[in-house]
Amino acid sequence: MRRAGSYSHREEPSGEQGFWPSYADMMSAIALILFFLMLLSYIQNLITGNDLRNTEDLLTATKAQVQAALEEYRKAQAQNAIAQEELNDLTADLNSKQEELEAFAIQISQQEQALKDQEKQISDQKAYLAAADNEILALRSQMTTVAALRLSIVKQIQDRLIEVMGDPSKISIADNGNIVLSDGVFFDLGSSDLKPESYTVLNELIDAFAVFLKDTNTTQYVDSIVISGHTDSFGTEAENRILSTDRANSVLNYLLFGKGEKLAPYAPFFCAAGYGETRPVASNETEDGRAQNRRIEISMILRDETVLDIVEQYLAIPVPDSVAAAEEAAN
Repeated sequence: MRRAGSYSHREEPSGEQGFWPSYADMMSAIALILFFLMLLSYIQNLITGNDLRNTEDLLTATKAQVQAALEEYRKAQAQNAIAQEELNDLTADLNSKQEELEAFAIQISQQEQALKDQEKQISDQKAYLAAADNEILALRSQMTTVAALRLSIVKQIQDRLIEVMGDPSKISIADNGNIVLSDGVFFDLGSSDLKPESYTVLNELIDAFAVFLKDTNTTQYVDSIVISGHTDSFGTEAENRILSTDRANSVLNYLLFGKGEKLAPYAPFFCAAGYGETRPVASNETEDGRAQNRRIEISMILRDETVLDIVEQYLAIPVPDSVAAAEEAAN
């Protein structure tokens, strides 16, 4: 007989256990499995939570690093912009310097060309000056010879006339090289007619000029021989001009036609001029001064007087040793 609320376990005729005990074992196993699963899930959640916190911390650190990197990037970008601006300025300055350098190179090239041109000019000038020095040396020698010859002729004329007249006070050589003769040698006071005693003096002049003009080496430098008359201030200016001109022509006519017309072939060299009282050599306030102003001057005018003045100035310059040596060698 059975008790209420209990059951007895009994085997079936087949000999196998009943269904209920197996189910309980199965449920226990499932519960155990669920427990382990929950435990695993819990453990996984713990691990996942730790990983998540770690990840969040890492993410936060990464965000901070990214933020810092971004700030650095922005700073670097700003610096890069400044550097780019500076680079642009430097590039512009470099381009400007390059243009200046190119312009300077062109200027140097032009200056070098100008220097070459100047060197060529200097070389040409040196060659010219060398040739000019040679010409000047030759001209100096010729002019020195002519000047010496002129002075020699004038001195010879003076000596011969003094010998003929016997009175050295009647003839002199002026500072300009002119032969100065007192009018008393040729004329009476106020007259333009030659005195007979003046013929001897004039004949000596004819002989002297004939010898001088015969030499073509000297006449090539002679432009003219001027017979000029001068008076004192007594009388009117017009009268004195006429008187001085008439006296100069009287002397000239005798020189050309006297003594057998010895100087006639050289007539183109001679001319006469009257200056009246306009060129005094002494005061007209005294008799002695007036006597000096009444005179006949004979001037030998060389060709190109202006050039000769320049040559005379050149002759006054001290000659360098090298030029003097060349001149001495040329002589």
